Amino acid sequence: QVQLVESGGGLVQPGGSLRLSCTTSGITFSMYGVGWYRQAPGKQRELVATISGLGNTNYADSVKGRFTISRDNAKNTVYLQMNSLKPEDTALYYCNVWNLSWGRNYWGQGTQVTVSS
Repeated sequence: QVQLVESGGGLVQPGGSLRLSCTTSGITFSMYGVGWYRQAPGKQRELVATISGLGNTNYADSVKGRFTISRDNAKNTVYLQMNSLKPEDTALYYCNVWNLSWGRNYWGQGTQVTVSS
């Protein structure tokens, strides 16, 4: 059974930092691309950042220079370090893993990030 468990969300003041984690089980993690997405109330889910199995990264323009995605294949975990947080970063953040060759795509349940003074 595939499981993705996100953690690290919470309430933070503007300018603050949070580190999200997504720990997976039931998959060969190193063979999957991994991404973080977010969805704010009333808005569509959007890409935040992705990292391939080889470590290639991609970021939404809105988070470039502030967020860093990384992965630890030994721990089956992906991280999202979020710095200089803004109120517009407030959303439910989801972890996603995929392997196009195998036709596999899995989502976590999400972790809430709220940026407010």
